[in-house]
Amino acid sequence: MLTSILLSVLAGLVLFLYAVFQLSQTLETALGPRAEEIIGRFSSNAFRGILTGIVATTLLDSSSAVIVLTIVLVNAKALTFRAAMGIVLGANIGTTVGSQIIALDVGAYAPLLMLPGFGLYFLARNPRIRISGKVLFYFGTLFFGLHTLGNAVEPLRDEAAFLAWMEHTETPWLGAMIGALLTILIQSSSATVGMAIVLGKKGLLSLAGGIAIMLGAELGTCADTLLATIKGSRQALKTGLFHLMFNLITLILGLLWIQPFTALVQTLSAGAPLERSLANAHLLFNLLGVLLLVWTLPWFERVLNRLLPDRGIGESQPIESLSIQ
Repeated sequence: MLTSILLSVLAGLVLFLYAVFQLSQTLETALGPRAEEIIGRFSSNAFRGILTGIVATTLLDSSSAVIVLTIVLVNAKALTFRAAMGIVLGANIGTTVGSQIIALDVGAYAPLLMLPGFGLYFLARNPRIRISGKVLFYFGTLFFGLHTLGNAVEPLRDEAAFLAWMEHTETPWLGAMIGALLTILIQSSSATVGMAIVLGKKGLLSLAGGIAIMLGAELGTCADTLLATIKGSRQALKTGLFHLMFNLITLILGLLWIQPFTALVQTLSAGAPLERSLANAHLLFNLLGVLLLVWTLPWFERVLNRLLPDRGIGESQPIESLSIQ
């Protein structure tokens, strides 16, 4: 029985990861140079950068893709490190849109997206319509993967060994470690948060445990962006390090204040199902993190500029105050 459950869980997870990757690639290809143009044009200051990060991450359905693209633009000197910091903050907020959609539990209706999407892609001649078909199909596959995962884990309610293991998530630091390691392993914070939402819905995970896993996923997602800075410019490296520092600081604050934060989420969710409460926690945590630290961007820039002095000509200089024009 356990083997059957494990294979079903892996099947659902593979479908989800495949859909996330393909959806991100399809949208990035469809937007093409326009994505780079939009990111560069609307990132002249921190707050415009945040809005750009939110919109770009919502469209591409991947904060890692947006931050990696930002690092590429910084490395190509098409974007300054100063502007990139705002995009990173916005990407952290934008990624919570996916959690809200996952919590809607639309997996049972996934074929309503997959079938017409499949038909449009293979039957349409217009390239734009074909791309729209691919997007619909991969969205449907994403939800179907989570639906499969949810059905697979339901029998685990009666497995004492699994329930005992899940109790480790009730210890915030252990739960966060599990979330971080899982995200590094499967290379997707969206998948980690999605799994937490599914487990919560099935009664296999508490709200506090789900929040701890979500906090760890925020740190684990930094692995992709740090890899993207290898052999890059110092400006690109600073962008990756800023992403790591921001997520590490918010993780520590989140763990220190996890009990009052959990109580706040429960109050604001007003009796909503656990999966909806966890999605709300994801949104609230990232929003509060950005609001708390956006004012410290000049400090981050000064620190990183001192740690990694610029070697090239025309590199950005430290700023003394945050522009909000």
